[in-house]
Amino acid sequence: MKTKVEAYYHSLYEVAAILNSAHAPKDILQSIVENVAKTVGAKGCSLMLLTPDRKVLTHAASYGLSERYIKKGRVLADKSLSEALAGRVVSVLHASEDDRVQYPEQARKEGIASMLSVPMVLREEIVGVVRVYTGDPRQFTTNDTYFVGAVANLGAIALENAKLYEALKKDYETFRREYFSSLGEERAW
Repeated sequence: MKTKVEAYYHSLYEVAAILNSAHAPKDILQSIVENVAKTVGAKGCSLMLLTPDRKVLTHAASYGLSERYIKKGRVLADKSLSEALAGRVVSVLHASEDDRVQYPEQARKEGIASMLSVPMVLREEIVGVVRVYTGDPRQFTTNDTYFVGAVANLGAIALENAKLYEALKKDYETFRREYFSSLGEERAW
């Protein structure tokens, strides 16, 4: 039987392999949240990205959470565990009673007892958070925090790689059209 730390290493390997695959960004993010929830032994996990104005967190992927909970309302960056968007890990033991939780009643109805919110950092900029949700009250360990943090940062890299790939593909198509237009013909390569 694997120790918790061994499970974390194995899971990080799986996430890195997924990241290195040709999967679509949405599939990669979905794999990440499922992997985190299962590895940590949590009820669910979500990956939320900051909007360009940095005021709202939007669900990019989730696992183990109901549609009703995901669509409960706008998750405001300054009202929902905002310390995570300042670069700190936030652990909440009792989500339905904590003032830092924006929707405590919905958390209770969803069966969420505890939350761990870890910032997603890309080049020293916080781009979102990964949240872990448990059904029973739980004190998250340092190993839990480091594992979720490592996966969150891999998720940020995956998003950047997807953006770069799309830009490169667009530049290639533009180059191809311009090149063949200059020859007076349009052929596919």
